[in-house]
Amino acid sequence: MLRYLLLVLGLLTLGFLVWHVGPANIYRTASQLGPLALLVILLPSLLMYLIEAYGWKVTLGPAARAVPFWRLLAIRTAGEGVNMTTPTAYVGGEPLKAYLLKRHQVPIVDGLASVVIAKTTMTIAEVVFILVGIAVGLWTLGTDGSSGQMVAAALLSVGLLIFGTAGFVFVQRRGIFTWFLEILRKLRLRIAFLETREGRLAELDRTILNFYRHHQAAFYASTGLYFLGWMTEALEVYVIVSYLGEPADPLSALAIGSLSVFIKGGTFFIPGSLGAQDAGNLVLLTAFGYSTVTGVTFALLRRFREVVWIVAGLACLAALGSRKPVPADTTQIVSPGPPDAS
Repeated sequence: MLRYLLLVLGLLTLGFLVWHVGPANIYRTASQLGPLALLVILLPSLLMYLIEAYGWKVTLGPAARAVPFWRLLAIRTAGEGVNMTTPTAYVGGEPLKAYLLKRHQVPIVDGLASVVIAKTTMTIAEVVFILVGIAVGLWTLGTDGSSGQMVAAALLSVGLLIFGTAGFVFVQRRGIFTWFLEILRKLRLRIAFLETREGRLAELDRTILNFYRHHQAAFYASTGLYFLGWMTEALEVYVIVSYLGEPADPLSALAIGSLSVFIKGGTFFIPGSLGAQDAGNLVLLTAFGYSTVTGVTFALLRRFREVVWIVAGLACLAALGSRKPVPADTTQIVSPGPPDAS
C-alpha cells in the first residue's frame, strides 16, 4: 500500500513541476529536438550498458565463455528493466540475471556469485563517482550559500553510503548468506526455503570469498569498468544540455551527473524514484545556473531514456524467455578461476 501511495505522490510532484514551469515553455524547449537528437541522447546510456555488461563479464571468469557477449548484454538489460520497474532498491532483477545465465549452462552458484560481486564493484564505483562529483561541485559552486550547503549535505550523506558499502564487503568476506542464516536462527526465525538450501548457500559464500581472495585483479578491473560506466552519466548530462541550447560545461556536467545518481539512489524506496529524481534534477540544474524550464525538460528527457531502456529490457526478457536452454557443453562449465577478460 505504501509503495502505491509513494507512486501517487511522485506523479503529483512531477505533475506539479510541469504545471509550475509551464507545459508550453517545456514544449517550446523540447520541440527544438528532432528524432536525430533523441537518438544521440540515448548513445551515452547505450555506452553505459555496453561497458557495464563487460564489467559483469569480468566477474564471471571462465564461465563467461559459455555466454556470447551480446547475450550477456541482453540478460543484463532484462535484469535492469526489472530493477527499474520494481520498488526493490534496484536489486529485484539481480536473481533474474543468474537464472537467465543458468539457461546457458552457467551453474546457478557461479551466476549468483557474479551478480553479488558485480553489484558490489558497481556500488564501489558509484561511491567513487559521487565523491568525484561532489568535489567538483564544491570547487565549481564554492562553499557559500545554499548551493554549497546542498553539496556539503550530499558529502555527509555519501559518508554513510561509504560506511554501508564497506560493511557489505566485510560481511561478504565473512559469508553473507550463511551469516544471514545464523542471524535468523539466533532470532529463532526458521525459513524453510533457506534452511533446506544451507549447503548451496555455503557454497555460494565460498565462491564469493574465493573471488575476493584470489582474483583481486578482476575485482579492480570490474570496479574500473563500472566507474567508466558511471562517467557516461556526465556525458549524458553534457549532451542533453547542449541539445537544449544551453552552454555545456564538462565539470558542471560531471557534478550534476554524479549528484543526480546520488539522489536517485537515495530515493530507491519510491517506485522509479518518481517525482524525487525529477525535482532533484531541477534543483541541481538551477543551482548550476540553468533555467527552471531547462531543468524540467532535462528531467523529462531522462525519463524518456529510462522508458526506452525499460521497453528494451522487457523485450530482451521476452526474447530470452522464449528461447530454449542451450545444450550443456561440459568443456565450458567450470568452477570460478582466473577471470577471462577477452
